[in-house]
Amino acid sequence: MFIQLNCFNYRLFVYFAPMEENLKYSKHIFICTNQRPANAPRPSCGEEHGLALTVAFKKAINDYHLDVPIRAQKAGCIDLCESGPTVVVYPDGVFYGNVQLNDVQEIVDEHIVKGRPVERLQLKFKRA
Repeated sequence: MFIQLNCFNYRLFVYFAPMEENLKYSKHIFICTNQRPANAPRPSCGEEHGLALTVAFKKAINDYHLDVPIRAQKAGCIDLCESGPTVVVYPDGVFYGNVQLNDVQEIVDEHIVKGRPVERLQLKFKRA
């Protein structure tokens, strides 16, 4: 489904998959902000600017003034610590790794608005 938006004197056509009736949000973005002690054996997304990523995602989404419900929020451990900071977008089930602050706008522009996951950041998993 495409939605026409007039934003900042530009006409945008934004793609959104049809929203299932039982979903509260069209897209739900979880940003890992888990923090571990300094001597922990695994890295920590929270130490790698997880909270700053959350703020950046919220700002980027709000800047679009979209008419569909999208939420970005901090999350506990996503258990992909070695690939962190990690972000997951539902209902798509797309996981992103090593997300930096300068990647946020690209993820919002390409994935959230246009419906095209950002391949260079996407984590791929093999099913057993």
